[in-house]
Amino acid sequence: MANQDFPYDVCIVGGCGHVGLPLAITFASKGLKVNVFDINEKAVETVRSGRMPFLENGAEEVLRRVVGKTLEVGTDPALASRAEHVVVVIGTPVDEHLNPTFHTMRRFFQGLIPHLRAGQTVILRSTVFPGTTEKIRDLIASENPDVHVAFCPERVAEGKAMEELVVLPQIVSGCDEHAIEAASRLFGTIAHSLIRLTPQEAELTKIFANVWRYIQFAAANQFFMIAADHGLDFYRVFDALTRDYPRMSGLPRSGFAAGPCLFKDTMQLSAAYNNNFALGHAAMLVNEGLPNFLVRHAKQRFDLSKMTVGLLGMAFKAESDDPRESLSYKLRKLLEYEAGAVLCSDEYIKDPGFLPAEEVVSRADLLFVGVPHRRYRGLEIPAETPIVDVWNLYGRGAFPG
Repeated sequence: MANQDFPYDVCIVGGCGHVGLPLAITFASKGLKVNVFDINEKAVETVRSGRMPFLENGAEEVLRRVVGKTLEVGTDPALASRAEHVVVVIGTPVDEHLNPTFHTMRRFFQGLIPHLRAGQTVILRSTVFPGTTEKIRDLIASENPDVHVAFCPERVAEGKAMEELVVLPQIVSGCDEHAIEAASRLFGTIAHSLIRLTPQEAELTKIFANVWRYIQFAAANQFFMIAADHGLDFYRVFDALTRDYPRMSGLPRSGFAAGPCLFKDTMQLSAAYNNNFALGHAAMLVNEGLPNFLVRHAKQRFDLSKMTVGLLGMAFKAESDDPRESLSYKLRKLLEYEAGAVLCSDEYIKDPGFLPAEEVVSRADLLFVGVPHRRYRGLEIPAETPIVDVWNLYGRGAFPG
């Protein structure tokens, strides 16, 4: 893709994180000249050494092949001026009242604009509040009208990025034809196929996908709560619903719906719809209320104040080292208020306060499964130790009989 005006094909801004780094590695593995700009010096040094700063299946092997060759990493924002395409993985944050804070993105781009050059295409990658792409275009154009702006949302699941970047269709949108063509050429080097949309269509496609997943989890969790309040094992009902019955194949298992995207994006969509998104609000109440529901049912069965409670799994999902927005931490806070003592463990998150899973199991009077990491299946849990297991990892049902 070499453009003689730019020594690099693409710069990934914020590129040492979960969204940007797999993308950078994938581009570099296809022979593109890639640089990564990130302000996290520790993460930059880790990547330069050929190591991933987080878990991502299949990424580290490819990183070692490309780093220092087709992939460069640094903390200098001037790196952005050296690439034909500038991919920005900064999404719209929300404030403490769950409202989108566009001023944060405005400040970020005001700092980036001095490093942009005529002829570049800036590509937004993360979820943004509907209408943001065109606002960013206007902001950049006020200083440099010859910089083009596109929105090409990431669609991969954390932990599966290296696989999904090359097999899933890539949505491409832009504020002008040059932006669309430039983004199409760039992502055409890795994506299985391209889907062209307008910027607002693409923004809604991205946010709808995350919100739909959040609502699906809420439906399963509400069903779980209803079954439990009737004294029933939800997973017997779930098995009957889904076994050899394709119409119910879309029903997920119950469990914590958390992480850095689903909840935030549901609140963004609500704000974009003048807070009239009742379905999203209902999903939030169900999913965020699940830890409280589990503790309430545990209190009905046990005197928690006299018990040592063990919590297995603190990441936001299984086989991940990402603690962001994990509901296991909310569960821990509730248990610390109710229980005599709380012991925590996680297979991938490094925390000096965490204990090995085996020690948690041996010391706990009651266990909660926060995240169903695969290794927990092999733990030898005494038959007399009760388990609160919303995931039904151990096949005993969610609550002790």
